[in-house]
Amino acid sequence: MRQCLSPEHPSVLSLPFATLAVLFAGGPAVAVTGDPDPAVTFAKDVAPILQQSCQVCHQVGAIGPMSLMTYEEVRPWADLIRIQVESRAMPPYHYDTGVGIQKLKHDSRLSDDEIRTISSWVAQGAVMGNPADLPPPVEFPKAGVFRLAEEFGEPDVIVRSTPYTVPANGQDLWWQPTVEVEGIPRDRCIRAIETKPSVKGRAVAHHANSVWMVPAAPGDSGSVNGYVRQGRLSEYALGKLGEVVPGDACRLAPADARVTWDIHYYPAGEEVIDDQVEIGIWLYPENFNPESLYSQTLASYGLQGGDFDIPPHGKLMTQGFHAFDHPVRIDSFQPHGHLRLVGKSLEIFNPQTGRRELISQVSNWNPGWHLSHIFEDDVAPLMPAGAVMVLTAWYDNTENNRFNPDPDQWVGTGNRTGDEMSHAWIAITHLDQAGYERLLAEREAKNPAPVPASRFRAAAN
Repeated sequence: MRQCLSPEHPSVLSLPFATLAVLFAGGPAVAVTGDPDPAVTFAKDVAPILQQSCQVCHQVGAIGPMSLMTYEEVRPWADLIRIQVESRAMPPYHYDTGVGIQKLKHDSRLSDDEIRTISSWVAQGAVMGNPADLPPPVEFPKAGVFRLAEEFGEPDVIVRSTPYTVPANGQDLWWQPTVEVEGIPRDRCIRAIETKPSVKGRAVAHHANSVWMVPAAPGDSGSVNGYVRQGRLSEYALGKLGEVVPGDACRLAPADARVTWDIHYYPAGEEVIDDQVEIGIWLYPENFNPESLYSQTLASYGLQGGDFDIPPHGKLMTQGFHAFDHPVRIDSFQPHGHLRLVGKSLEIFNPQTGRRELISQVSNWNPGWHLSHIFEDDVAPLMPAGAVMVLTAWYDNTENNRFNPDPDQWVGTGNRTGDEMSHAWIAITHLDQAGYERLLAEREAKNPAPVPASRFRAAAN
């Protein structure tokens, strides 16, 4: 599924001091070697790639700075398109290739063959070819719809924040209302979640986090208006699609609950009146029994111990270490940071074997696109009890960081856009020993030889 947002996407409008040229710049280029492919044409070879991976954003009224719907529109940008795809800046799915787990759900990266096709087309003169070879046009979703509806249908439940007016100018703002939830009279298991800012609100909504609040039992401490917190519903940061829960896990939607929001707005030059953020929730069938499935949780994993400061024109590396007293499966990995973050990785260290293995890495971080990397079910990393997740983050507060608004500033941790953070949102399925060994045995049966798709068992054994 190729995804895009509206023209008001905050990666374009609300990042301080950002420009289109900066936001669409990429990392190191991918070398494309060998002789050009023979007779590559726009109509037969390139148009299908653009249609599948680019036009959802690059059409009139969408986020892309130019429309790429026709040959006449594409041809003047051919050289720039080659640069962008070879550097893997576009499509904007920032995840390192060649290291760690590569089987991901909703992965919008171009394949090496697709990149080679575009590069060869440009090298050969970017010709049109036979118009009869053009693919039929595609009807793209309208702005403001739930993007996961293409896969799951319309949400079973929609939770809306109360209206909030964001001024045209000012500093970071937070809106934290609590709202009622209708349509969940008993405990249910969540299949998928998508947090969706409004079309205009996408320009100002930096993040929108949400937690469940359930009726307090007698004697419960921390009760607020008769309700207590019971786990996280979801997390959204600009550019994120959503979250999908595997069929053998249950992320609980509790009965008769409320939801408390934590929405971070940043003014973007135009007043947004009565903005509302929505959460679409897709539920598994009612016969999914939460008590018979393994629990999945989404949480923020960061530094133990607290703050850090990055000096002017300085760099920094941070690490966080997290272990569990029971086996777990890592279902997704979503780095988080702001304007000085440049890379983040997830590793697993097994103290029983002394082995440390890279699971995921993003070395071309872009603060305009906060993406949750959801592992395919058959390669999601399995960790035995006592194994350690190692999170490493790298920061660059120099003029070499293309997103840095002011390298002369000290930068510390905090919630404002100009501050920094060092955590990752990770979805974890909590297993028992029997479930852990069963999953290992199933993978062993499917992949008896040590092939790449199964080598992550080594990190779990």
